[in-house]
Amino acid sequence: MSHVMQYQPQWIREDFVDFIAEKVNPVWAWKKVKASIVDVHMLSADFYQIQLQPNHNFHAKAFRAGHSILVTLVIAGVRQQRSYSIVKITETGNIVIAVKRQGKVSNALTHLAVGSVVEISQVQGDFSLNSSQDSILLLASGSGITAIYSLLQQALTQKVSQIDLIYFTRDDAFHTELQQLSEQYSQFNYHHFNTLVQKQHLSVELLESTVADFGQRQSYACGAKGMMQSLNQIYQQLGIANQLKQEYFQVVVDENATVQPVVFLRAQQEFAAKTNLLESAEQAGLKPAHGCRMGICNTCTCTKVSGSTKNLLTGEIDHDSNTQIKLCISQAVSPVLINL
Repeated sequence: MSHVMQYQPQWIREDFVDFIAEKVNPVWAWKKVKASIVDVHMLSADFYQIQLQPNHNFHAKAFRAGHSILVTLVIAGVRQQRSYSIVKITETGNIVIAVKRQGKVSNALTHLAVGSVVEISQVQGDFSLNSSQDSILLLASGSGITAIYSLLQQALTQKVSQIDLIYFTRDDAFHTELQQLSEQYSQFNYHHFNTLVQKQHLSVELLESTVADFGQRQSYACGAKGMMQSLNQIYQQLGIANQLKQEYFQVVVDENATVQPVVFLRAQQEFAAKTNLLESAEQAGLKPAHGCRMGICNTCTCTKVSGSTKNLLTGEIDHDSNTQIKLCISQAVSPVLINL
């Protein structure tokens, strides 16, 4: 007697629905957030402002100044992601980001035509303005101005009593808008340093001469490695590191640290870790889940069963067992076991 196998549909698979939906309209998806590029304009020679129109899955109301989104592109058949700070969300719910033409994803993104569709995440990150109206100091360099410009707009709306912005730039992106805001709002002082014209770096002397009471203010900073390192050093030496909120672009690895053996328990894989744990795992041929690669999105969070790791953003060493770490911003400083 022959048995006829009967097909019993289980779940309707999300990827199948998305496959069919995008044939009808490239932005349609069941749960994924997709967005079409509706406007691109140059802020400077290699800095572009891009406006994205997201599909109905995007939660625009969750946005707070300082938040970012992950943008996913398929480049040479591989899904690549990068995090971008949101300049603003328009009244119609469109997302405005600013993208510097550097690195694989940013380079590809700035070359896409209007009408192209990309996959994005919901808003994310914890770089946001406190709710008080006390005086603040904002610091930006390079494309870090994107997040800081967003915080500035929020601070003006929130009627913060005194706002100073120190901005180191080569390309003067947003410079005209910032000048106009400083003329419009008496509580906003704008300190602009074009580093091509004047070789100016962040120092205690500069801070003291520009914003005399900076030590009493909550500070917010976003920018390139040089400025961020100087700033952290100054704030630690003055004992005011708890008054600094910051967003990073580059994760700085301790180049002098010794190579450590790392074991992924569930995968039964061991590898030598020299850089951050995510890159080290990838160099060994492993593919842990990840997103922004800069400690914002939590996609690569996992449990460190034992061993010591250094947080590459804060410099803190975690010796505890069974703690949550982010692979992309963690460096092994002893042999480490990870529950992956």
